[in-house]
Amino acid sequence: MNYSPTLSKDIASNVQFPPQVSIIVPIYNERESLEHLVSAIARSLMTTALPYEIIGIDDGSTDGSTAHLKALAESRTDLCAVILRRNYGQTAAMAAGFNYAQGDLIISLDADLQNDPDDIPRVIAKLEEGYDVVSGWRKNRKDATLTRLIPSKIANWLIAQVTNVRIHDYGCSLKGYRAELIADMNLYGELHRFLPALAFMEGAKITEIPVNHYPRPYGNSKYGLGRTLRVLMDLLTIWFMQKFLTRPMHVFGSLGLLSMGLGVLVGSYLTVVKFALGEDIGDRPLLLLVIILLLAGVQLFSFGLLAELVIRTYYESQGKPIYRVREVITQS
Repeated sequence: MNYSPTLSKDIASNVQFPPQVSIIVPIYNERESLEHLVSAIARSLMTTALPYEIIGIDDGSTDGSTAHLKALAESRTDLCAVILRRNYGQTAAMAAGFNYAQGDLIISLDADLQNDPDDIPRVIAKLEEGYDVVSGWRKNRKDATLTRLIPSKIANWLIAQVTNVRIHDYGCSLKGYRAELIADMNLYGELHRFLPALAFMEGAKITEIPVNHYPRPYGNSKYGLGRTLRVLMDLLTIWFMQKFLTRPMHVFGSLGLLSMGLGVLVGSYLTVVKFALGEDIGDRPLLLLVIILLLAGVQLFSFGLLAELVIRTYYESQGKPIYRVREVITQS
């Protein structure tokens, strides 16, 4: 990957507003990479002749990235700097980028120069074929085997099994989205890596393309094994949202009825033992189990009712439909 000097204002001729393409880049302590990255993105987009903007989101950097990003934004017409008040994490930084993006097509990538900006036109071309999400696949990934590659392969397999969205590389930040799709999705936790699964829930057409991947030229990786537990928790959230978002009573109510049914069944057995056989049941563990099963059943059923009220409030307060329309065709 070759890097060129920063494009001057008069060179960036396809910087127009409103832009058609928005490039969002979350940034956390990547000072050495910034100028190279912005120049490479601009050079790549110049080949498309599409009006574009670059949005750099500084996520509470402490290495001078903030000042450097602000200086770059003041010297270029194609760069917007969004400075967050503190470090909120990559998901929040991407959400900020999505909120500030004005383009019809949105491309995200990391700021560490491991993603190749020269792949951006290929992502745009796939979006223009009619796909809603285009995910990058780092087929020849340049990362440490034990701490990055193996955990990533396991995580990608697990996510694919749970979400039923069969892509190879959920963790690749180089992705393309249609803006109207992103407008319907809210991000929190570590959900940025699950964007294809969230998009699938909205009925999106998803594909992936192999992309280049390079060793990190500057600084140290911000990712580690410590994220694994958070990813698993968010995966459970995604699973629940996929299965029961609009019908939580189906899961809580079913579990509650099952628990109460088992409690009644075991209680009936103890009743027979007590009155038909005349045996004492006061010191039997099964009696405690009956009480626990009945109480748990009532609580789960109550959770289901409360969840139904919350979901109804969620949709009705925002006027949010429970369906998505791709297109409407009428005869004029």
